Amino acid sequence: MGTRFLRYFFEPNSLAVIGASEKSHSMGGLVIRNLQEGGFKGTMWAVNPKGYETVFDVPCARRVSDLPQAPDMAIICSPVDTVPRTIEQLGRLGVKATMVLSGGSFLDRGTPSGGSLRERMLAAARRSGIRVLGPECMGLIVPGRRLNATYSGQPVKAGKVAYLGQSGMLGNAMIDWAAGQGIGFSHLVTLGDSVDVMLPDLIDYINQNSPAQAILLHLERISDAQHFMTALREASRNRLVLAIKSGRTPQSDLSSLPPTPGISNRDVIFEAALARAGVVRVDNSDELFDALGTLSRMRPLRGDRLAIVANGLGPALLAIDRLIMAGGKLADFADHTREALLGSDFDMSLPGSNPVDLGGNATPEKFIGALEIVAADPNVDAVLVVHAPTRLAPSRTTAEAVVANRRRFKRNLLTSWMGMEEALAARHECHLAGIPTYISPEKAVKAFMHMVDYQRVQALLQETPPSLPFSTTARIRQRCHKLIAEARARGRDRLTHQETAEVLEAYGIPTAVSRYVLNAEEATAAFEEFREPLALKTIHEQGCLPYHYSKHPRRPSSGLLQDLNSVAEIVAGIERLDREVHEQFPGSRIYSYCLQPMQRGKHSIQLCAGITRDPVFGPVIVFGIGGYRTNVLADRHVALPPLNMTLAQDLVSRTHAGKLILAHSPDPQRDVDRLCQLLVKLSQMASDLLELRGLEINPLLLNRDGMIAVDFAMDLGEPARHAIMPYPEELREWVRLKNDMRVEIRPVRGEDAPLITKFHSQLSEESIRFRYFHHKADLTKRDLSILAQINYDRQMAFIAEHARENGEKEMLGVVRVWNDPDNIRTEFSVIIRDDMQGQGLGSVLMKKMIGYCKSVGTLEMVGKVMVDNHPMRGLMKYLGFTLHYNMEEQVVDAVLRLNEPTSEWQRHRLEAQP
Repeated sequence: MGTRFLRYFFEPNSLAVIGASEKSHSMGGLVIRNLQEGGFKGTMWAVNPKGYETVFDVPCARRVSDLPQAPDMAIICSPVDTVPRTIEQLGRLGVKATMVLSGGSFLDRGTPSGGSLRERMLAAARRSGIRVLGPECMGLIVPGRRLNATYSGQPVKAGKVAYLGQSGMLGNAMIDWAAGQGIGFSHLVTLGDSVDVMLPDLIDYINQNSPAQAILLHLERISDAQHFMTALREASRNRLVLAIKSGRTPQSDLSSLPPTPGISNRDVIFEAALARAGVVRVDNSDELFDALGTLSRMRPLRGDRLAIVANGLGPALLAIDRLIMAGGKLADFADHTREALLGSDFDMSLPGSNPVDLGGNATPEKFIGALEIVAADPNVDAVLVVHAPTRLAPSRTTAEAVVANRRRFKRNLLTSWMGMEEALAARHECHLAGIPTYISPEKAVKAFMHMVDYQRVQALLQETPPSLPFSTTARIRQRCHKLIAEARARGRDRLTHQETAEVLEAYGIPTAVSRYVLNAEEATAAFEEFREPLALKTIHEQGCLPYHYSKHPRRPSSGLLQDLNSVAEIVAGIERLDREVHEQFPGSRIYSYCLQPMQRGKHSIQLCAGITRDPVFGPVIVFGIGGYRTNVLADRHVALPPLNMTLAQDLVSRTHAGKLILAHSPDPQRDVDRLCQLLVKLSQMASDLLELRGLEINPLLLNRDGMIAVDFAMDLGEPARHAIMPYPEELREWVRLKNDMRVEIRPVRGEDAPLITKFHSQLSEESIRFRYFHHKADLTKRDLSILAQINYDRQMAFIAEHARENGEKEMLGVVRVWNDPDNIRTEFSVIIRDDMQGQGLGSVLMKKMIGYCKSVGTLEMVGKVMVDNHPMRGLMKYLGFTLHYNMEEQVVDAVLRLNEPTSEWQRHRLEAQP
């Protein structure tokens, strides 16, 4: 639904609390008391049908219609069965926002009036456009505006953290935990059952309007994965985002959604989605604050190598165990560090090695000396201090020394002061100094791994990937769509083995040489062709379904015979497999029998790769160990398409299969590159073939000769909606400029970073000033990631690309737009290479973008033009823009109406200032 009217929740000047009384159990009464105690400065009313004059000195009306004016926000605490009618009344009065704190387990049950309470609430809201937060939410708190519109009994101090959760009770607990940690909030909101206002709406609002430096998320369920991923990816580019999710196991997942084929626990898909969005996921609420404290106080890591300095070997070994089990690395000291440690006689147990054990008699001065040496090592990315109190080295005294000398240490520092009474003071000293501190070495290591995770997911967000190894053409897509259409016309929801092989070959994925036969005579002819040991497989209706193991328990290799060396063996095998299919799958139609040469003797590794479809996140790429004798669910990792080579390599690196290749392949990089290319092709297939529901390649053989898909299955479904909008191939277009140059106008993609860099280097200072309004230095890696890797559902950039005579591509110009979350207004920018001025390219790009924005329903296009940029002002006038001189910013505002508003809230947003 977007961010429309959300400001009335967070910046109200007037409130009405409906269902409030002075009774001790009144939720509405608690809300009024919290508003009063919090110091809310606006106007308040209460509404109660019993006719009270006041409720806690707040004027009270009998009915909503009796209110003297429409409040900015209404808070409903009355019985839940009255809520739909109350929302209707509030909407008619002109209220723009309402929170529903009432709730119950029967929200989805039918009512005598027809429809569930949830459906009736939403229908009532839609009639007037009023926004509804809840039902069953705790409310919201904005300490900076003295707004505590909740029933929570704990005050909240102002801060730079926004908490957005889906559970009211967990929100209450979060307030208490934060108070104990001394953490303040910019916003604290719980959504409850989310009838109207959804979590992505709030993420968008916070990202646009909040001073928060970090966002904490509690997730239970996601309803619109594309909106969620877009909002999350944009927020994590600007702020630290941490997430905790309940319902991680099938037993605690209350969504009632169907399982994802081939995935035993859907939580791995949430894990992949959060990582793709640049979000750090934590396992529990304690970790949430530990991770917040660590990541908000420490400099970005250069790597994942940890050094440990302790006054005892035992605690240091506990930290190492935790580090290695979590996938971290123990730093290997450089030679000069070893020599310095040995020369100073620091280490008691493992001289010159990591961990550095200073012994129980280590003084604060000895700690500082060791830390200075270790923190200067180029092979160290962070240092963990582990300290247990002794008479010679009290915790507080040592902590004070660490704090006093921290500027001398060149690496990030984490501390663990073990114990309670004496160590408490040491932790307090570090906390005040902004040095992350933990009660145990294990917790400190976990916090370090959060830093490593954050570094990884942010690097993926900002990575500029290498060129794609493969791109589809209209001919390839047309060929595959024809196969799918023909299968549909025959009433099938799956492709045969032979048809699936054709699709794979079209996308450049090699398949094993196969002959499809219908009877013994055709099998005899096929054997004469091969003259080598063969494998025989039945191609039947049920066997053409991917990931169908749990539905049909059987030996994984049934339906397959191997090492057939004669015509007689093949004929007997056909008869045997025919019987097996009819016994195990009654009614399953046999399409054909497949003969393939045996694939042996090349030291192959058996892998599994494919596409599945999740009920929330849509198409998902899967990869891991494969083979008929392998538990197919043991090593299956996932990633959301679209993939590039960098993202594909990240997926491979997380699997046991990837580790096996690195350990045993004669050329690991070659084999990893082959797998990454395959995964990128699967990603492209998922984007091109929206009716593809599932594809399983198992086994996929990898050996010194390359890769080959031996067995595979593909089924079909309704067109998919991707969590991350794929590359819009259909928007490509060829044009001719005034100088007769043939140019392709196409959407930008992540692999265009080198093109953008070269294009930027060819611009004159004046062109750069006209575009950026100041002289802009060379583009940073972050700049490139923002310019090349865009969210196509909210941004668009069309580049003009030309192929030179030597085949090298060059970029001639680019036009960009950034839409607001409600698709009301989009801001454009356009820049043309200096030597292409006057060829009509600016007009071509702008017309392309105007047409695109009109087609997606955007209402208005706006931009700013420098006063002395006369060519651009002339182009804007030619294209129909209205130009206004902006005295405050000393620029010209260009505005073009694209579509007319169709509702009152759109008109309201359009009239608001950009």
